[in-house]
Amino acid sequence: MNVAEMLESKRVCVCAGSGGVGKTTTSAAVALGMAARGAKVAVVTIDPAKRLANALGLAQLENEPRRVTPERLAAGPIEVRGELWAMMLDPKRTFDELIDRIAPDPGRAAEIKANRVYRELSTAVSGSQELTAIAKLYELDQDHEFDLLVLDTPPSRNALEFLDAPGRLNSFLEGKALKAFMKPTGVGFRALGRGALPLLGGLRRITGIDLITDLTVFFGLLGDMTNDFSQRAAQVDQLLRADTTAFVLVTSATRESVDEAIWFGERLASDGLPFAGVIVNRVHHDLLGDREPRELGAALARTLTPSLAGRVADNFRDYHLLAARDDHNLARLAEELGDNRLLLVPQLDDDVHDIDGLARIHRYLFASAAEREQLIADLVA
Repeated sequence: MNVAEMLESKRVCVCAGSGGVGKTTTSAAVALGMAARGAKVAVVTIDPAKRLANALGLAQLENEPRRVTPERLAAGPIEVRGELWAMMLDPKRTFDELIDRIAPDPGRAAEIKANRVYRELSTAVSGSQELTAIAKLYELDQDHEFDLLVLDTPPSRNALEFLDAPGRLNSFLEGKALKAFMKPTGVGFRALGRGALPLLGGLRRITGIDLITDLTVFFGLLGDMTNDFSQRAAQVDQLLRADTTAFVLVTSATRESVDEAIWFGERLASDGLPFAGVIVNRVHHDLLGDREPRELGAALARTLTPSLAGRVADNFRDYHLLAARDDHNLARLAEELGDNRLLLVPQLDDDVHDIDGLARIHRYLFASAAEREQLIADLVA
C-alpha cells in the first residue's frame, strides 16, 4: 500500500516515533501529498528545523494553522489541488487556552495561569507537551475545518511515550495528593509527610518560595475543573480509537528502531488503537547487486586514479554492508507486521528542508508498488 491507501477515509493521522528518524519531515510530506490530492490538510508540528519551517511559511511561532501560500507550493514540483495548512504547537499557549476554555470564569483562569505551580506544570512536567499536542488535535478535530489532520508527535526517547505521558499527567491530576491539597488547610501539609516540612521550610527561607502555599492555592483553584480534564481525556481517547484515525510509525531500519516498531505495533494492537503502518526512513538499498567490491574497484581503476578508486570502492563496500544490515532487519519487521504495513524511503543525499525535499519523500510515500520498484531500480542504477 501507499500513504493515500493508508489514509483513505481517515480524518486524523498520528505520526509517532522516537527522535531523529525524520518524523517531522515525513509528517509534512504526508500532509503535502494528501493536499496534492485535493484535500484540505493541516499538519501540526512541534519543532521543525528552521529551514523546513521557513519552507512551510512558519518563520514565526503560531499556535493556529496558517495556510502555506499557493505561490509557495506552486514553486515546487507537485501540483497541489487542495490546501496545505501548517502550525507549530506552542505547548504553553495551548495549555493556557485549555485553562481559558474550561475555567468557570476569566478571573479563575487568570489566577490559575498566574500561579507558580501552574507555570511549572504547563512547561516542565513530563507529559505536558504530549497532553497539549493531543488537546490541540482534539480542538482542531472538533472544529471540522479540515479533511485531514496530521500530528507530528513531540520528540521523545521512544514512540510509546506519546501514548503513556498524557495518562500519567491525568493520573496525577486525579490522584490522592491533589485531592488532599484541595481539602481544608493543613491536610496538604500532612499529605507530604512530616519529613518534608523542614526541607520545604528551609526552601522558603532561602528562596522566598512558599511551595506548600502555592500548591494548596493551585489545587484549590482547580477545584472541580479536574472533572473537565477527565472528561476531555475520555473524549481524546475516543478520538484516538476511532476508525477515522490512523497511527503511522516513523522509524529507521536499525535494529533498535525495528525492535521499537514491533513493540509499538503490538502495543497499539493490545490497546485497540488503529495501526495503519510503518514508514521506514533512510533505508540503504544494495547498490552492488551481485558484484563484489573488488570487482567494482578494478572497474573504477580504469577511469580513476588508484587512490581515488580504492576510496570509492571502500565507500561502496561500507554501503553494501549497511544495505545487508537493513535488509535483514526489514525482513524481521515484515515478518512481524506484514509486508503491506511497510513503506520504505531510501537514504537521501541531503537533508530535507524545503518543498522540493518534501516532494522527494512524497514520491516514495505515494507511489504505487510498481512505481516504487522502478524508483528503487533507478536509484540503484
